[in-house]
Amino acid sequence: MRIFAENQPIPNMADIKALEDFVTQVRRDILRQVHRVNSGHPGGSLGCAEFFTALYQEVMTHNSDFNMNGKDEDVFFLSNGHISPVFYSVLARSGYFPVEELNTFRLINSRLQGHPTTHEGLPGIRMASGSLGQGLSVAIGAASSKKLNGDDKLVYALLGDGELQEGQNWEAFMYAAGNGIDNLIATIDLNGQQIDGSTDKVLPLGNLKEKFVAFGWDVLEIKDGNNIKEVIDGLKLAKSKTGNGKPVLILMHTVMGNGVDFMMHTHAWHGKAPNDEQLETALKQNPETLGDY
Repeated sequence: MRIFAENQPIPNMADIKALEDFVTQVRRDILRQVHRVNSGHPGGSLGCAEFFTALYQEVMTHNSDFNMNGKDEDVFFLSNGHISPVFYSVLARSGYFPVEELNTFRLINSRLQGHPTTHEGLPGIRMASGSLGQGLSVAIGAASSKKLNGDDKLVYALLGDGELQEGQNWEAFMYAAGNGIDNLIATIDLNGQQIDGSTDKVLPLGNLKEKFVAFGWDVLEIKDGNNIKEVIDGLKLAKSKTGNGKPVLILMHTVMGNGVDFMMHTHAWHGKAPNDEQLETALKQNPETLGDY
């Protein structure tokens, strides 16, 4: 069991280096999971490695001795569930289940399905998120439940930018602001890419900051979501803004495929696995830091 305490000090440079090493290992985990079964979504997963590392290693108050109701701890909901490889890697390396279980990614009867599910009882997973657009609604329900139960911990959610084209999100954004759900921090991964191309070409999202301010959210921005220190600082700033009558939104700019030069800045690797040669190249760019499985 690992317990991660709240109000940790801002990491020093040695801690930052350790977290960067953690991120590098997570990238290796992502690549190896997807390659092994020639299936999965490496692009968005690689782009969010820093976010998940910051959240689970530095920011959230959580306990790897998993309890589904999440009482007296922060809870997280992944809405864009196709980036499960990064979620599984960070959960495993945060003590939720054995790292060796990453070998079972997307296999029949595995707990580590391509999109997270709850029926197999995988520690750390509180919702099935194969269908886009639903995660924020679930997070709002959890945040409301915490308020009703007198639980002062927070609810975090991650959404993809292409996912915002799903209408249910906008009902949820209105509801959260209209009902003062101020124990909620939602982050949008702005990598500008989705399965069919750039978000600007598929369906432009417009000025999101102006939209969310108009909706009544407290909005802040992480300009480099692939800089671990900037992500930690942004999440901690967001945490400081909770409890003030408004839900908090982070617009986080990332690079799809970050850390692997031939995967970066393109939607081509949204849902494509590397072949043997590509895997070898990618792993050389991300040397082993914590040990493979």
